[in-house]
Amino acid sequence: MRPPTHILVVNGVKVHRPVFVLGAPHSGADLLARVLKRSAGFHVTMGRPAVARVVYAFARRPSIARSGGAPSVIRDALAEAWRIGPDACTGCPAACREASGVVEDGPCVRSRVPAVFGDAGPDLLYSAPVLLRAFPDARFVQIVRDGRDVVADMLADPACMTWFRPHMLSEDAEFPSPFLGVRSAEHRERWLKMPAAGKCALRWRAAVRLSATLRRELPREQLLTLRYEDVLAEPGEAVAATAEFLSAPLSTAALYGTAPSPAGAWRARLSATDLALAEKVAREELTRLGYL
Repeated sequence: MRPPTHILVVNGVKVHRPVFVLGAPHSGADLLARVLKRSAGFHVTMGRPAVARVVYAFARRPSIARSGGAPSVIRDALAEAWRIGPDACTGCPAACREASGVVEDGPCVRSRVPAVFGDAGPDLLYSAPVLLRAFPDARFVQIVRDGRDVVADMLADPACMTWFRPHMLSEDAEFPSPFLGVRSAEHRERWLKMPAAGKCALRWRAAVRLSATLRRELPREQLLTLRYEDVLAEPGEAVAATAEFLSAPLSTAALYGTAPSPAGAWRARLSATDLALAEKVAREELTRLGYL
């Protein structure tokens, strides 16, 4: 039996059924965040420092995420991120402000009395179990993308590549490491010698396995899964499905006029060597998801 919903009040508003957008790196969570942030009544944050610190601590140290105090820690971090005030967006990442479409100074939330709170920060996927414990009534929207396109985008993203420095798998690292996709300490040396494309593929593989676990464990009323390729091809249908799932009107216009990386761009962006390695590492998941 799940614990009762914790009562969290932010700016005088009770947080009820918060929404969290999940996905592997460069899988399109930012597109869904744009839709939510530009829809009336939503207050969705992305990469706020207080939340990012907690998310990455949980991702790199799963034992911390399993501790009894983890739900309170992430609730407190989100409460700080969701606070609305003159200085609320201090330290707010540029991507968060851009996604909101708000250009003037001050908070980048369209409604000063939001009805729905949420977060779509990078790598939030690894905190999904903690978020569910912290907010048993939460709703999750996750997006899955072709791992080869993910690898191509990760290779071009310096922020992603910093996670592959040798010290990320130090002697005191915890295993298995879903964040880096390494199953045991026995694989540390192999990971250290692996080319970057293989490390990116490992991260994608581990992330989609977490997504598959959520699909098995969460009821349909709490989890919606979308494909990046479908969002690009039929944005209206993707937004309609999300709106129905959240029981709230959403702004379809937010998806038009964006310039996301096109589906299948890996064909021109990955070298033959990188492509072969990515497909070798993630073949099982690419096949299961219909990409191979």
